[in-house]
Amino acid sequence: MPLPLYLLAMAVFAMGTSEFMLAGLLPDIASDLDVTVGTAGVLTSAFAIGMIVGAPLVAALARNWSRRFSLLGFIVTFAGAHAVGALTTSFPVLFATRIVAALANAGFLAVALTTAATLVPPGKKGRALAVLLSGTTVATIAGVPGGSVLGALFGWRATFWAVAALCVPAALGILKGIPARRVKEEATGGPALRGELAQLAKPRLIVVMLLGALVNAATFASFTFLAPVVTDTAGLNELWISVALVLFGIGSFTGVTVAGRLSDQHPGPVIAVAGPLLLIGWPVLAVLADKPVALLALVFVQGALSFALGSTLITQVLYEAAEAPTMAGSYATAALNVGAAVGPLIAATTLSTPAGNTGPLWSSGLLVAVALLIAFPLRTVIAAGRSTEVLQ
Repeated sequence: MPLPLYLLAMAVFAMGTSEFMLAGLLPDIASDLDVTVGTAGVLTSAFAIGMIVGAPLVAALARNWSRRFSLLGFIVTFAGAHAVGALTTSFPVLFATRIVAALANAGFLAVALTTAATLVPPGKKGRALAVLLSGTTVATIAGVPGGSVLGALFGWRATFWAVAALCVPAALGILKGIPARRVKEEATGGPALRGELAQLAKPRLIVVMLLGALVNAATFASFTFLAPVVTDTAGLNELWISVALVLFGIGSFTGVTVAGRLSDQHPGPVIAVAGPLLLIGWPVLAVLADKPVALLALVFVQGALSFALGSTLITQVLYEAAEAPTMAGSYATAALNVGAAVGPLIAATTLSTPAGNTGPLWSSGLLVAVALLIAFPLRTVIAAGRSTEVLQ
């Protein structure tokens, strides 16, 4: 894999740390800003909504910009939003900074996904995506737990400052490693924007986007509210939140790495195996959440299955949108973040039910069940060869 791909992954690490870090910070943010944990949870949805709106919008605006300028501008904006978030004492202002950061993240990821596909030979989009997403999974292993510890020791604001600082080396890496060519120079002769948007009418593209959104909704539904499960349901102290996040991150890294080597040529078997196991895993985790050993083991397993299945589906989005060379990354980003927005909102409604802290785990199982019910009758269509066109 080419070096620029790893530089993009470094930036994704910084952004992934921000996207996931609230899972360990929600109780402190809620207490500091005088809101409920459920209300604080909408910060995750705000971030996801910003990415849903921002991905296609910013990708369309950036079609004629140089990749280096686009990526650098996005990451500088992202860092600035976190600096403001670290300083504010107002929940609405913090909410607004999450949307701004999300717009920047969306633009970055949309361009990065498209760029990653141009850096590898035909038929290796899955592996390229695995490298890029490894930035996110490493963030769950190191960045998010580190941020959780930092927040526990020095307050949640310190974590926001740390994310802003992480953007500096990532920006330098982009400045050095990404060519300053315009996007359209790498898509010469490609379709106009209208033609790329028309790809959204393809039934198979819509199906894989929907499935990717549902699986990611399940992931974020539980991950966002994992901290109360660890401390209240399992009865562990706050530092064990970081342990749980590390285990989830190691699992997600394992899942995305394995799936990255299979999803290009064998997406069907990955979906057929990971889907049912993921469905079983969420309710089992809900039932055993009060047993610390079982909880921690299943957090690892669910992380692996979630990212194996999710990354495979998102890889299929890139293949199905091959005729949209500058917009395909935004479609994949939007699919991921529709799920990231909807999942926590659904999960938050379950916290006041008799299920309590395990409500989000049950809702994750329901979301995966819906995905499988949609996928099962269409399994032949989804697994049927992929598009052989390459993102230019």
